[in-house]
Amino acid sequence: MKKIRILGTRGIPAQHGGFETFAEHLALHLTKQDWEVVVYCQEEGQGKTYETTWKGIKLIHIPVKQKRALGTIIFDWKATLHSCKDKNLALVLGYNTAIFSILYRLLGIKSIMNMDGIEWKRHKWSKLEKIWLHFNERCGRWFSNHLIADHPEIKNYLKKETNENKITMIPYGADEIHNADESILTQYGLKKREYAIVIARPEPENSIYEIVHAFSQRKRNIKLVVLGNYDKAENLYKEKVFSAASGEVIFPGAIYDKEQVSALRYHALFYAHGHQVGGTNPSLVEALGAGSPVLAHNNKYNKWVVKESSQFFSSKDECAEKITHLLENKADLEQMRIKSKENFRENFTWLKILSAYEELLSDWAGTEVEVEIKKHTTTNAPYDPKN
Repeated sequence: MKKIRILGTRGIPAQHGGFETFAEHLALHLTKQDWEVVVYCQEEGQGKTYETTWKGIKLIHIPVKQKRALGTIIFDWKATLHSCKDKNLALVLGYNTAIFSILYRLLGIKSIMNMDGIEWKRHKWSKLEKIWLHFNERCGRWFSNHLIADHPEIKNYLKKETNENKITMIPYGADEIHNADESILTQYGLKKREYAIVIARPEPENSIYEIVHAFSQRKRNIKLVVLGNYDKAENLYKEKVFSAASGEVIFPGAIYDKEQVSALRYHALFYAHGHQVGGTNPSLVEALGAGSPVLAHNNKYNKWVVKESSQFFSSKDECAEKITHLLENKADLEQMRIKSKENFRENFTWLKILSAYEELLSDWAGTEVEVEIKKHTTTNAPYDPKN
């Protein structure tokens, strides 16, 4: 039996971010292909490490009393130590504590690391945090047997100092949304196709201020829904966003219920994506899976993901112009909706992404298998852009 240990996330079932969602899908997929899968899960509090089983996957629960970044570092250290008990292949998601992978090298354990985005360049980190992340990025390059880049530009960045043969590019996937409960909109005072949506953390590099300011320059006769932790103005940036918002902008807060988020995304008139850095953003891929027309920040990361299915902006004034154009040209929105679905089905289905991972992992696990990547098919009703 092929065996693998998955580290670097808070654990599964997924309750947090993109890495947890991906880990859940990959673990379930590999289990169905007769892999023995172990996933490490971070728990709050104190106590001994314990094991449970979920859908055939072994979960190693490690309680950690420390909070935030320190808690994550301690958890990753304990998970790495525990995973060294055998020689099974390790898949590490993210390089934030890649220094710990030196243990795999010393013990002759094969490890593969998903390098995520260029995390150390993000504006939100302090100088000390950037130094730590940059150092660990280099450790990931040095100590991992193989690297996974989630975007061609991330691969281009990594290969400047790493042998290209050591890097495989595999983007993220998402679920395709064929339909969603429209009644969910009523609790937010919304109506189908009468609002646009933004789903992102309140950080400057995500262009939240630019999008809100652009939308609020004039009366739009639709709502702008901004999902994220905006419940309290905890910093100056959030206050800046609030001050730019017109009465047509609403902040429902951070919503983690998958069904609700899917409904809000699926029934939106369009999705605004302001991320300026990083690789293949999971939220952007999810928007394509929902068939959302996308208004995206104009950069090489977003343009590769959305291809011709999007409109782009580089400033708040250009964003305002694009919003006005989309609201006045509903036919363009319908064409964008169709292209988003086509792009998603061609490039970002879980079948395609997970099959690519299985093929790579099988090579490193010492077992070669033939993995067939089929084109997306569905037994559900065909996609109707008018829904």
